[in-house]
Amino acid sequence: MDLSNNQIQGSIPYQLPPNLTYLNLATNNFSGNLPYSISNMAAIEYLNLSHNSLAQQIGDLFGNLSSLSELDVSFNKLTGDLPTSIGSLSNISSLYMQNNQLTGSVNVLSGLGLTTLNIANNNFSGWIPKEFSSIPDVILNGNSFLNGPAPPPPPFMPPPPRKPRSRPNRSGGSGNAPKGSESSTGQGGKNGLQTASLVGIIVGSVLAALCVLLLLVLCIRKSRKRKDDSSTESKDFVGPLSVNIEEVSNREIPEQGLENTAMKVLPAEKMTPERVYGKTGSMRKTKVPITATPYTVASLQVATNSFCQDSLLGEGSLGRVYKADFPNGKVMAVKKVDSAAISLQEEDDFLEVVSSMSRLRHPNIVPLTGYCVEHAQRLLVYEYIGNATLHDMLHFSDEMSRRLTWNIRVRIALGTARALEYLHEVCLPSVVHRNFKSANILLDEEHNAHLSDCGLAALTPNTERQASITNTSNAPEFSMSGIYTVKSDVYSFGVVMLELLTGRKPLDSSRERSEQSLVRWATPQLHDIDALSKMVDPALNGMYPAKSLSRFADIIALCVQPEPEFRPPMSEVVQQLVRLMQRASIVRRQSGEELGFSYRAPEREGDARDISF
Repeated sequence: MDLSNNQIQGSIPYQLPPNLTYLNLATNNFSGNLPYSISNMAAIEYLNLSHNSLAQQIGDLFGNLSSLSELDVSFNKLTGDLPTSIGSLSNISSLYMQNNQLTGSVNVLSGLGLTTLNIANNNFSGWIPKEFSSIPDVILNGNSFLNGPAPPPPPFMPPPPRKPRSRPNRSGGSGNAPKGSESSTGQGGKNGLQTASLVGIIVGSVLAALCVLLLLVLCIRKSRKRKDDSSTESKDFVGPLSVNIEEVSNREIPEQGLENTAMKVLPAEKMTPERVYGKTGSMRKTKVPITATPYTVASLQVATNSFCQDSLLGEGSLGRVYKADFPNGKVMAVKKVDSAAISLQEEDDFLEVVSSMSRLRHPNIVPLTGYCVEHAQRLLVYEYIGNATLHDMLHFSDEMSRRLTWNIRVRIALGTARALEYLHEVCLPSVVHRNFKSANILLDEEHNAHLSDCGLAALTPNTERQASITNTSNAPEFSMSGIYTVKSDVYSFGVVMLELLTGRKPLDSSRERSEQSLVRWATPQLHDIDALSKMVDPALNGMYPAKSLSRFADIIALCVQPEPEFRPPMSEVVQQLVRLMQRASIVRRQSGEELGFSYRAPEREGDARDISF
């Protein structure tokens, strides 16, 4: 596929075809980061993404790309260290990474069988691996390498062999002396002096050898320490908290434009707490750079009208959320964290969590753009999503739920699935949401989904608070044992899909007993087409494609299985939802007709325009 030299803008498509062998997207206007779906393109042999505006750190995308022979990401704005998975490119011969802002060591490239390597005009540091000297075509200028190739390790010098120690003659007198020995006192004294001198020489030689060996060991340790310190100073850190977090500094993102940037960038890099080596060689925790904007309590009080009731947007497990109108025209959402609800009371611990949360970047995740830790206050500032929550749209009034057509509901499911896929499978270690429910899915004016409260699980709500604010979408293993994993998030996602399908709440005590639990009532009917048609939200007015409905129900059934190990990963859920949309699109183009509706045709011609899945 060759789409080079066009004017294509925006991010590279999130879901690239996994069976491509040739992909050229060079010389366009692509921004954002390399999509994570590249890691699934096992057959790719040629990949050219050069001369675009790609940014952020390169993720660990290359572990499965054993067929890739040429990779070109030159002339972009990529930052951070090279991922370790790039060392898995066993078939790579040409690698072009020049004119970016990449940092750190290039040792990960030393084992590749390259014939062409261009990494000029970056910020690489450390020693140049000696293996680079065997590459026929290599360009390294414009970096911060130490002079010359990496020095060889000091040669090992074994201690000198010890001579066998001769035993002195311990004969007691002439009567015991063997034949031929001298028996006079003068000759015996002379032999005794010679023996003592020999012993002294041997002992002195051994001590000298030990001193030389000790000095050699100390020199080797100092050399290694200097190398480690140099590497630490050049990289500034060993690795990010595991939320592998892209490396963005406050210099790169102006304060006024931070919230806009957050919604445009989709990093696929892996996320990791920052660790720095101290001078003694021991590990010590250091403050992680925070990309969010610090606010004062006074400025947030003014923006929220002293957190008055009129500014209240809602209340979650960690505190209340207020609308904040700033003098410069910005509108934000401020979460006032209840100190009794969190376990991280220390400011440094709280800031480390804030740093991790602020670097989560995905179009379907509400970005954390600011924070405040003054006067024992803990406040989080988010981008404001101005429409409503999915819970309110579905359950507040029939008028609001009727706005959610079938197409919009499928799109909401896909958007939130992609958000969870990012948290579970792009971030390293995985970020578990723990409180996934329709009330935490915010919808903008175009009904695009934005998942909120991502990363807040690290603040660990206490038991009493958690018990008082129960998520009715929780998986059965959490209710029984308190264990919550990424598969528990998958279950909660299936419950939200059931809400989209039926328009019912996860737990509704106003219904008869057999229908109060949505999962228990709906699950047995998901594979019965007749029963399924009766479960559909009446607000849809019967306007949905029957095949799409059936496939949607199949995905739900997989997600809400009681055994966690049988639930699919979110990447598989995303693929199934994408296929659901693609198949319907293909059918529509081939037939040139509207897809079949389940039971009711649109009453007006305009009602049919949104039916396509």
